[in-house]
Amino acid sequence: MSGKLFLVPTPIGNLKDMTFRAVEILKESDVVLAEDTRNSGILLKHYEISTPMRSYHMHNEHQATEDIIRQLKDGQIISIITDAGTPGISDPGYLLVKECVANNIVVECLPGATAFVPALVVSGLTNNEFTFVGFLPVKKGRKTKLESLLTEKKTMIFYESPHKIGKTLKDLAENFGADRKASLSREISKKFEETLRGTLTELMEISEKRNLKGEMVLIVEGATH
Repeated sequence: MSGKLFLVPTPIGNLKDMTFRAVEILKESDVVLAEDTRNSGILLKHYEISTPMRSYHMHNEHQATEDIIRQLKDGQIISIITDAGTPGISDPGYLLVKECVANNIVVECLPGATAFVPALVVSGLTNNEFTFVGFLPVKKGRKTKLESLLTEKKTMIFYESPHKIGKTLKDLAENFGADRKASLSREISKKFEETLRGTLTELMEISEKRNLKGEMVLIVEGATH
């Protein structure tokens, strides 16, 4: 009898955002797949979860997936978590889910933290339709990706790291226009949570003046013509 794979969202900042059910599932699992066992170890210790962890990240997921599928077929209950947010959203998870589906293994994703949802809701930009872009390519394919978004009319959602946000804002302003409206949310659910709103140029100027920290969610207005 096959086991079951749970995708368990974890807090993107405040540890109190963990759900009761998420804690319960992690405690009942045979193993927890973690993107960074050191980082996840802090969370598991906080909630007194003693389930064994196994490293599962973008550098080993192709090699590890076959063995995990075997464990699931043997009846094990396995949960996957990432450093923050919902597995599979710009984080490991997709490949394993794909293989589970191909092998008729039950997969369940718990509702929970995902960084782009609060960022989109507080942006003040249209949120009835949106396109999730995630991280832009760093080099190869970056220009092509930006060009493909030039005529996108839906609100666009980008993820970015603090040391690359300045370049990304500059590239977006040059491609989409300096006056394109945008919203930048950082440190979501943490003590110094902040949302900055304005044009791409205004946000770029703020980024140049300040040493913005924390993972970034950038919401950009879609094309108006």
